[in-house]
Order: sequence, then structure tokens, then C-alpha cells
Amino acid sequence: MARKETVEAVKKALTSKPNRNFTESVDLAINLKNIDMNQPKNRVDEEILLPSGLGKPIKVCVFAKGDVAVNAEKAGADYVFPPEEIEKLGGDKARAKKLAGEVDFFISETAYMPTIGKKLGQVLGPRGKMPSPLPPQADVVTMINRQKKAIKIRSKDRLTFHTTIGIESMTPEDIAENIDAIIKRLETRLEKGKFNIGSIYVKTTMGPAVRVM
Repeated sequence: MARKETVEAVKKALTSKPNRNFTESVDLAINLKNIDMNQPKNRVDEEILLPSGLGKPIKVCVFAKGDVAVNAEKAGADYVFPPEEIEKLGGDKARAKKLAGEVDFFISETAYMPTIGKKLGQVLGPRGKMPSPLPPQADVVTMINRQKKAIKIRSKDRLTFHTTIGIESMTPEDIAENIDAIIKRLETRLEKGKFNIGSIYVKTTMGPAVRVM
């Protein structure tokens, strides 16, 4: 259950936004403090499972063959590519960049990870989208289902960064649960926990920012 303070902040953000003729995303602005972001070890790069989901489709691409590929398609992967497609994507940077922009998460059988690093690393790496490796005995269906409810938060070398955590049609309680999951992960990940968090704000795409903490 979400904290009461988080729920109230979300309600205020949703009720104070102007009316628009499209469904707005709900975003989180995170401001860190007392931490040297020039040190790579201090940068945030986390995959977080949202307990309430994102409220909109999350696209997953799988590099696999055989039964793994078949199961990935059945599980709802948006793209399933055989290993030979890695070479083709590596030779067509425009297509590779387009795919990287469309897909939220990549999964690959471990055997193909070296080739992906060589052929697609320059495209996927800077975007924080290198595939999650799928070991031989792992269940691709479980991994896809998990990533369909996950987001990636990345600070890079900045103290302030943003992430989408839902859409306005979700209940305030569901959005608040997602926010609290992110806060909990940050407090665990950061060296000084909550003392490295300066402030966190929630807002819709076009609405005013409301402080969460």
C-alpha cells in the first residue's frame, strides 16, 4: 500500500492539471544531492518493477531461436529476431537506431550477447538498452512478463533526472505505489539512502509539479 503522503501528492497533480484532448503521462522528477555524479559508481542505472504497471504498452524485443523464440512470441514479445538478424541490424545503423527508439527492453539468449555487443553495442549501449541475458535454463516467458511491467531509470552524470511512472487514467493509489517502489529502490541504491535525495516531484505531461518528498 502506498504512503498517504504520496497518494495525496498524486491526487493534487491529477486535479490541478489543465484539461487536454489526449491522455497525459505521469512523470517523476528526481533531484539528488550530496553525491559526486562524476564517479560512475554513484550514477543511477536501475531496472525497477512497477507494482501497478505503466498503464501503457512496454515493448520488448527478444533475440532467440527454436523453442525460446516460439515461447517468446506466445508470451507477447513485440519483436523476436533470430541470431542472423543481429548481423543485418549491425549493418543498417538507421534501422538499428529506429528499433532502439521503439523498444523499451531487449532480451537475448546468452550465446548471442558477444555478437550483440560487437554489432549493436554502439547503438544500444549509450541508450542503456543492452539486452538482459537469458541463460539456457531460464524461462523467457517469466522474463518478458516482468519487463512488461518494468521501467529503466538512469541518471547518467546528472543530479536531476526524470522518468514516466504511469498515465493519468490510472488511480492515484496505483500511481503512488509505483512512486513508492522507485523511492524504496533509490534509498537502497544510493550510498546515503534518503539523505542523497534532495526532492522528488510528480506531474502530468502538461501539469504543474507537486512535491512528493
